[in-house]
Amino acid sequence: MISLRKITEENFVNAFNLKLAPGQDRFVSHPVRSLAQAYVYREQCQPFGIYQDDEMVGYVMVIYDYDIPEYDIWHMMIDESKQGRGFGSAALDLALDYIRTKPFGPSDRVALTCHKENTRALALYKRKGFTETGAVYDEEIELALTGKA
Repeated sequence: MISLRKITEENFVNAFNLKLAPGQDRFVSHPVRSLAQAYVYREQCQPFGIYQDDEMVGYVMVIYDYDIPEYDIWHMMIDESKQGRGFGSAALDLALDYIRTKPFGPSDRVALTCHKENTRALALYKRKGFTETGAVYDEEIELALTGKA
């Protein structure tokens, strides 16, 4: 069973031990960098370990942008040894369920960015109802889910 668990002092080292497959570091930041950002934005974000039963198999961070307002999904990744098993899809559903509780404030928009060459992730996001907004940041395409959050 897949679940999200908040990153705490008890499990943050497990996040550090997650590995990206060769070449994927150009698509997503390692959880070490993500957790540093989570600390900086701690009043508006929540980092999660993605768990299969009691094993951390990935990482995702939800952040709230008070200026827009919108929720953003940052740095979602699955350990290289666990990819291709549906964990990313299940984790995305759980992250969206969390966002629907409006933990930081109101918004009906969820956005994320994805490297234009990360075809597997782009396909996943589009299957979940995200659509390209037309915004591009460096090599990353913005996708959004509106009205379902």
